[in-house]
Amino acid sequence: MRKIVIAGNWKMYKNQAESLKFVQEFKSEIEDTAEEREIILCAPFTSLTVMSKNLHGSRVKLGAQNVHWELEGAYTGEISGEMLTEIGVDYVVIGHSERRQYFGETDETVNLRLKAAQKYKLKPILCVGETKEQRDAGETENIIINQLKKGLLEIDQSNLIIAYEPIWAIGTGDTCKSTEANRVIGVIRQQLDNKDISIQYGGSVKPGNIDEIMAQPEIDGALVGGASLEAANFARIVKYQ
Repeated sequence: MRKIVIAGNWKMYKNQAESLKFVQEFKSEIEDTAEEREIILCAPFTSLTVMSKNLHGSRVKLGAQNVHWELEGAYTGEISGEMLTEIGVDYVVIGHSERRQYFGETDETVNLRLKAAQKYKLKPILCVGETKEQRDAGETENIIINQLKKGLLEIDQSNLIIAYEPIWAIGTGDTCKSTEANRVIGVIRQQLDNKDISIQYGGSVKPGNIDEIMAQPEIDGALVGGASLEAANFARIVKYQ
């Protein structure tokens, strides 16, 4: 059965004090949220330990924003799956478009990171999506299918979340129409062996459009960027109608 998953991706925002303040406010805001909704906060590495301690016993799960494919080694600036699980991390975002665009992430390295996440009992959130140029050229489906084929090679689809994030809608305020997001997520589901994988939409998700997004039958949640940085805003998204 497909699960509803709402995840906040804080990117490179919030120090430890700001993260702790958010957690304290957010937990009180979501006390009456429907139990079947999985809630995740994907924070910078420096905030993970303090957040893990303060989320312990709550319904909010903790996510990281990347993981390396090796257990240890001379990989300056990287972090291993074992390091994340040791401090109570449950989820990890992999293949976000910003990692692909700015840091040389490829479908092949995405695949290696997915394997490492699953090896160390982390549940990966795999991001896929097309650029504006690719969409305008009519290549949306081919781009995404190719990302899935390469990224999901030898991956256990029973321990996975996928996020469709049209790159042209991330941080631009230009949200993909909910019906179009629903159509593309349907295309993604057709490519999967496991049809019960939760597939999120991400890209300028806000309190003002979450109800419409979540009314679509193929959409199982949201990966939220900027609107997850303020406790009341993210709580409204989590408590969509």
